[in-house]
Amino acid sequence: MSAIDGWLEGFLHGEVGVGIILLVSVLLGLRHASDPDHLAAVTTLIASEEERHQVRKTGIMGFFWGLGHGTTLVLIGLPLVLLNQYLPEVVGKIAEVAIGCIIILLAVRLLVRWRRGLYHVHIHTHGGETHRHVHSHAHDESHRHAHRVPQRTLLSSYGVGLVHGVGGSGGLTLLLLSTISDKVQAAGALLIFAVGTAISMALLSTAFGLVIAGEPIARNFERVAPVLGVLSMAFGAWYALGALGLVIYPF
Repeated sequence: MSAIDGWLEGFLHGEVGVGIILLVSVLLGLRHASDPDHLAAVTTLIASEEERHQVRKTGIMGFFWGLGHGTTLVLIGLPLVLLNQYLPEVVGKIAEVAIGCIIILLAVRLLVRWRRGLYHVHIHTHGGETHRHVHSHAHDESHRHAHRVPQRTLLSSYGVGLVHGVGGSGGLTLLLLSTISDKVQAAGALLIFAVGTAISMALLSTAFGLVIAGEPIARNFERVAPVLGVLSMAFGAWYALGALGLVIYPF
């Protein structure tokens, strides 16, 4: 990851045109969306929903995550760039620890929903065709498929993105101020970076939705959910400890 970032950032040093700055900003935004902490948070959000098989919805969730991320980048990063200031290191560290805690909370949410039987797979036939429904029997033992629709899913995605944006504002602002002398160009690069991240997360989330909804994961999701939850909890703890400098976080 760092090697790719370094290679892209190298194009911003010296005298470069606006087109190169904008192109590199887009590529950095697309690459930034693939950071492990971003993917862990969004994947756990997607997996926690009963409607995870609705691929279009997972893409929208990813876009809202990117929208929240971009909102924070603009609200925090833009003033810093224009005023030639840097985000205090302690603020960035607090945000990174909060990101780790959010990943843990999302993993706990997934495990709780799994424990309550939310991901039970029920196969039945309609008109001679076999259909598979993933739902909970905790509140409906008659198999009438009464679904409790999760609330605030998009708001949750947006909120997670907001916190991630705080963590990324410090490093991005430092990059822009150290490589782009023109403030207008730096501000434009920041905006393009934010848009690129939002679009990229929408695409990545759609891809994850396809994977989770497809065979054999969907058929065995009752077994996959606890594994994903435990791994996400471990990653969140590792990420938070890495932000505090207690363990090595190489990404």
